Amino acid sequence: MNRALIVAATLIIAAIGAVAMDLLSIPGGMLMGGALAVSIAALAGLPAAAPDSFRNVLFVGVGLSMGASVAPDTLQLIGQWPITLIALALELVVIVFACGLVLRRVFKFDTGTAYLSSFPGHLSFIMALATTGVGNPRQIVIIQVQRVMFLTLFAPIGALFLPVGTYDGAGSEMMDLTTLAMVTVGCALTGWAFQRLKVPAAYVLGSMAFATVMKLTGNFPGALPPLLVDLTFIGMGALIGSRFAGITRAEFMQAAFGGTVATVITIAITTLFALGVSVFVSMPIGQIWLGLSPGGLEPMGALGIALGYDTAFIAAHHVARLLMLTFAIPLVVMLVQGKPQPLTEPSESPDTR
Repeated sequence: MNRALIVAATLIIAAIGAVAMDLLSIPGGMLMGGALAVSIAALAGLPAAAPDSFRNVLFVGVGLSMGASVAPDTLQLIGQWPITLIALALELVVIVFACGLVLRRVFKFDTGTAYLSSFPGHLSFIMALATTGVGNPRQIVIIQVQRVMFLTLFAPIGALFLPVGTYDGAGSEMMDLTTLAMVTVGCALTGWAFQRLKVPAAYVLGSMAFATVMKLTGNFPGALPPLLVDLTFIGMGALIGSRFAGITRAEFMQAAFGGTVATVITIAITTLFALGVSVFVSMPIGQIWLGLSPGGLEPMGALGIALGYDTAFIAAHHVARLLMLTFAIPLVVMLVQGKPQPLTEPSESPDTR
């Protein structure tokens, strides 16, 4: 099938799933429904794709929306961030240790696969290391994508039991289209510059940085057109779901059980840390959870927009998580490479083809 038709079909499936889920009035349903629909289609064998150029356009849209949704009292709340950042660092240690231990001892994954699957984020970095012979790349990518998918799906469901955020950084009046066009161009150029500087999630962070500066200086007033936000959510759902393309059901089932257990452990640890931190800071617990959540910056930022939380807080903590992992992953890999593999005999090791 022509690649353009595959992309179009992926977006149509995402749109159908998004609208269907939105009708159920679930917070973030547009994002959740699109991701779920495309994931099911991909695992069923239907082709699904989201090209890099389309991805960057989406990331500009996410960053633009996040900047427009920055809470007006963000600068006053920054003083509370050291507490949540310390909690984030401790949470990452607990998640990697607990999930790695379970995947090794219970599911008999080799040490490299177990710990590279346990790191909450930096998938491209992790996969680069996996291709050098550390762990099973196919199992790692299934578990990592599964983690992001589950977090994207469960966060809106959990929000049904939590008060939705009250931040209204965008205001109620629709922004001027000329201003929107100018800020969008600025976001795209800043994202391109960030990419040239090798900044992680360059187009999201660059776009958000530019939009946030414009917002806080009073040059980006009003709310984004709802259609633009909805299209961004549908596109993000298509992008998340398309990551399952090319993975057979047999491969998925081989790693899915262990990945599901690891994801449940991760969600439980994140929730416990969010509850603990909420005692010390005056923020909605849902916002704290999204900031500490080991999901991707793009989907968690999009959920923050949909749920009405301070996107500056969420983005800052996900950037901090990526920086922490940048130093932690190589350290753990060096320890793994120097450790014997007593739990799995060579004849029983997972297929690495």
